[in-house]
Amino acid sequence: MAAGLSMLKFSVLLSLLSNLNLGLWPESSKGLKIFPPTCNRIECPSFETVHVGNGFEIRRYNSSMWMSTSPIQDISLVQATRTGFLQLFDYIQGKNEYEQTIEMTAPVITEVLPSDGPFCESSFTVSFYVPKVNQANPPPAKGLHIQQWKATYAAVRQFSGFVSDSNIGEEAAALQASLAGTDWAAAIEKRRAEDPTSSYIVAQYNSPFEFYNRVNEIWLLFDLEEGLAI
Repeated sequence: MAAGLSMLKFSVLLSLLSNLNLGLWPESSKGLKIFPPTCNRIECPSFETVHVGNGFEIRRYNSSMWMSTSPIQDISLVQATRTGFLQLFDYIQGKNEYEQTIEMTAPVITEVLPSDGPFCESSFTVSFYVPKVNQANPPPAKGLHIQQWKATYAAVRQFSGFVSDSNIGEEAAALQASLAGTDWAAAIEKRRAEDPTSSYIVAQYNSPFEFYNRVNEIWLLFDLEEGLAI
């Protein structure tokens, strides 16, 4: 019942914001295959599109802060994301040490470390992008921690509809396939070897109650090697 009320509150929040255009999506996002309408209404992390390929694009994200859950062990990405999102939604509603309400942002991201088998639990960390106004001093909260990202690069694939446990692996595999043989793939593998705690990231821009113009993304993060052409 409590979870249902929280999700309803979230839907109402997005409805109130639906007519706002805050101008927070950077002009450099013109390379996007699909513009996430949510980012006309609420703040999103800024980035520059540096390359558009066949089925993917390469972005450079500015340094940023994310409030993150502890790793959630589950066989379902959808269920783990729901569990983590409710923790983060309580956080922005004032369940933090400063009792401070925080504006909703997008996307909500889920870092995925897959299990070794189809019936084993994977590890999921769900994160909320901290608005710029709060990044100097984000309120701490029990059970959550801050991730501070330096400027980083991401290979990105977009897809529409609802994220499901059945389609997410297919989308991640499609991104990997589109990158095969590129310098970007080598940079991604190097990043994974140095930090094996995350395989890929699922970024979701929409409320569960939005049925149209849904935009989701797969991110593969990496560091740009000196001499790699962009």
